[in-house]
Amino acid sequence: MTDVVLLTGAGQIGMAIARRIGHGKKIVIGDKNIKNAEAISKIMTEAGYDTEIFECDISSRESILNLINEAQKFGEIAYFINAAGVSPSQAPIEAILKVDLYGTAVLLEEVGKVIKENGCGVTISSQSGHRMEQLGAEIDEQLATTPTEELLDLEVLQPENIKDTLHAYQLAKRCNEKRVMFEACRWGEKGARVNSISPGIIVTPLALDEFNGPRGDFYKNMFAKAPAGRPGIADEVANVAELLMSDKGAFITGTDYLIDGGATASYFYGKLKPE
Repeated sequence: MTDVVLLTGAGQIGMAIARRIGHGKKIVIGDKNIKNAEAISKIMTEAGYDTEIFECDISSRESILNLINEAQKFGEIAYFINAAGVSPSQAPIEAILKVDLYGTAVLLEEVGKVIKENGCGVTISSQSGHRMEQLGAEIDEQLATTPTEELLDLEVLQPENIKDTLHAYQLAKRCNEKRVMFEACRWGEKGARVNSISPGIIVTPLALDEFNGPRGDFYKNMFAKAPAGRPGIADEVANVAELLMSDKGAFITGTDYLIDGGATASYFYGKLKPE
């Protein structure tokens, strides 16, 4: 039985990471939109990778468990990449919390139960989790440790406490970071590791939707005034993921890597600082 790379979210970032670590392994791709999975699978297959695709809605624990079961038919899940999610311009508050927050928490929990000894995983979070106001130690702990099926019942996540879709997205991504810290302690019992990566503006089809959406000028201004002066590309995220998922990253677990061209630094101390 071969090692399996489980990829949720058939997008440019997920594919870039899978290409770095997936040669000689079975790559199982899950996405709610099977056409997205087919498109990524075609590109990877034509480049010499061994892929299988399945429909998976990460807002559903049942769907996640079905995907994991299918992946295990090919071997042990040794690598996990979660790049699934929706953006503030794509979905309402409820969907953002259900997919980006709850869905990620379930994935980390369920994959952690079956991850191969000494395996590793990364989940894609966002710079947004770093730029919201501090929530305090009590709420951070709630986001980290609350049983998954009770997460969406937390007071901080109730509709009356969420301003808009961007605020919901920020809360989801803050939860991702805290959840990774919590789950890293569980994964560590198998010698396995898990980390999150928080990209800034990365040129992908999703980002292009944002550029052309109602918040387009906001995003363009953000990367123009960041120290790097540009958006990033998926392979730059994959550079970091490759480190985290290799032996060179063997002492790194339970942490988050911010890759945003300095946009967050500029937000606090530079040209993007709110007046």
